[in-house]
Amino acid sequence: MQNHNASPLNDFIEYPQAEMLLRSEQFYTDIKRRHSIRQFSDRTVDKAIIENCLKAAGTAPNGANHQPWHFAAIHSPEIKKQVREQAEAHERGFYEGRAGEEWLGALKPLGTDANKPYLEHAPWLIAIFSQKTKESEAGQKQNNYYVHESVGIATGFLINALHHSGLVTLTHTPKPMSFLSKICKRPDNERPYMLLIVGYPASNATVPHHASTKKPLDQIASFL
Repeated sequence: MQNHNASPLNDFIEYPQAEMLLRSEQFYTDIKRRHSIRQFSDRTVDKAIIENCLKAAGTAPNGANHQPWHFAAIHSPEIKKQVREQAEAHERGFYEGRAGEEWLGALKPLGTDANKPYLEHAPWLIAIFSQKTKESEAGQKQNNYYVHESVGIATGFLINALHHSGLVTLTHTPKPMSFLSKICKRPDNERPYMLLIVGYPASNATVPHHASTKKPLDQIASFL
């Protein structure tokens, strides 16, 4: 093994087996309450909560520790309005035929359409960007590695952190998403990855029955 600078692992906590089992059951019970919500309250959410969740996302494992992501947290009503206008314009084309019958049929049980009022109504939007390259300390362009995988893991961390904090989320991927780069004024080495809507659920929030159906363990995992 090559020599490299490292520090001792001094923050790992080992639990007794019985406690490990209990903690795994408790986590599963809690994460089952995470739902994608499309009816948001306009109640304010403290910026410090969003900051902590973004810091949690920044701890995600990633290729060569290049951390190839950027999170643009949008709170401004004016910018949220721009996002909604641009997103709905693209979504109308999607629902009016660009998606194709099979895709639209798959979405039908969820009751989605081109109208996205939550993009203005929710207190926060988080535009997530992936970075294909980075700039070294010497100012040279360097490639990032496993970018898609790294940003996906970080996004999962972020969703979990927001849920753990007591908020609800919705993942949104309007196609194309290049308008987010312009609105958020991001550089050319970044690409929009996902738009995350964040806040409290509205009093009339619902969860489609279709979305509540999850595959059993024997359909999603195998033990060899």
